[in-house]
Amino acid sequence: MFISQYFYFLIAKPSSSRLRLRVFQLAAVIFFTVSGGPYGIEPLFSYAGKNASLILLMVIPILWDVPAILAVLELNGMMPLNGGYYQWVKRALGIRWAFYEGYWTWLYTFVDLAIYPVLFVEYASFFFPEFHVYKIPVCLCIIWASALLNIFGIVPVGKISMGLGVVVLSPFVILCCMVLLGPAGSQPIPALSLKGVGFSSLGMGIYTVMWNFFGWDNASTYAGEVERPIRSYIVSCALAFITIYVMYLVTSIAVIRSGIDFKHLGEEGFPILGTILKHQWLAAILAIGGMASATGLFSAVLLSVSRVPKVMADDGLLPQKFNALHPRFKTPYVSIIVSAAIVSIMIMFTFTDLIIMDVTLYGAGLFLEYISLIVLRIKAPGEYRPFRIPLPVPAICILFILACCVYIIGLSGAFSESGRTLIPAAAALAALASGELAWQIIVARKNRKSHAGE
Repeated sequence: MFISQYFYFLIAKPSSSRLRLRVFQLAAVIFFTVSGGPYGIEPLFSYAGKNASLILLMVIPILWDVPAILAVLELNGMMPLNGGYYQWVKRALGIRWAFYEGYWTWLYTFVDLAIYPVLFVEYASFFFPEFHVYKIPVCLCIIWASALLNIFGIVPVGKISMGLGVVVLSPFVILCCMVLLGPAGSQPIPALSLKGVGFSSLGMGIYTVMWNFFGWDNASTYAGEVERPIRSYIVSCALAFITIYVMYLVTSIAVIRSGIDFKHLGEEGFPILGTILKHQWLAAILAIGGMASATGLFSAVLLSVSRVPKVMADDGLLPQKFNALHPRFKTPYVSIIVSAAIVSIMIMFTFTDLIIMDVTLYGAGLFLEYISLIVLRIKAPGEYRPFRIPLPVPAICILFILACCVYIIGLSGAFSESGRTLIPAAAALAALASGELAWQIIVARKNRKSHAGE
């Protein structure tokens, strides 16, 4: 009864004072857009081992995330508009490349969204092992409940994200205190080393870390619905990054000190740590946190992607129906429904396949954003930037090249891992190439309309 009353409070009688996200709500949404807590990091330890895992968790976010965050803050400060990255690329590189950006990110987000209902089922299986049998209907319930929440508006998503954030982080605070401060942690912290880690395993480890730390640009797509967006994004991104970075490192140290078999952790997930420590209540709240994480991730990412088709439709790149806003909640409900319908099909893929496809597609769109920032620095050097990366263009290029190197190593490792990982990686590259085909179809359709109007 309390939950239903609270939910009604979130959606009833929307007013102008409740239509925009505030700093902590935005930080919570960004947290779930990017991470959702350490859930999903479990395979890293099997790929890279305890020595290399800590190196990857310390280094990859600096090389991969920091350039992305800086680029988002500068570009979003210049153009705090709904559509975010699509608008940046459109201004810097033109409508054709903007279409590629929107198309690629839409594809990757469908893949990304499909991961979270699958994760929900994995953690719910701790309480109900038979959930695996009902994977499809359970996933569909998560997808369409989140779609309904998004139709109700951005503020309900932000408020629920704050509550889910507490549910996600609390079990890990307890776990880390028990392992790091109590007698449960018997294993020493290992020396940092990549020795003995094969290239393919290193690549898959990098992929895992990249997936757990990406999505900062997704938070830009609803900038027009954020209160004082420039300041709010700077503060919220800083809060989210520090929380995610510290929580992953501390949790990883706790995992290593617990002495758990990494293969077992990868198969059973974090609740197995509570069982090993002989605290079934801890296992239960870790499982609940995993379910909350998957739910929050899905809602936050769906929020970000649903704003892109509308601005693409405004430019005539998608059918005008995507322009439609809900008459009461003023949300792009057609875009939300279409996105949820496509994701309902994507849940058929495996978790590993989805991660490989996800990171591959995401990287291509991110690099267009990097190029756009550099182009705008050259074309509009004197334009007002509330936030400006304190580096000249050559130094920014080096920063972005380092991020590209991380991406290329991860992709190369996925290709060399096995035929099992080669297929989703190749499928992702094929999906990227299909952007040109989609563009040609749009051009041909526009030409037919123009000829028909003559």
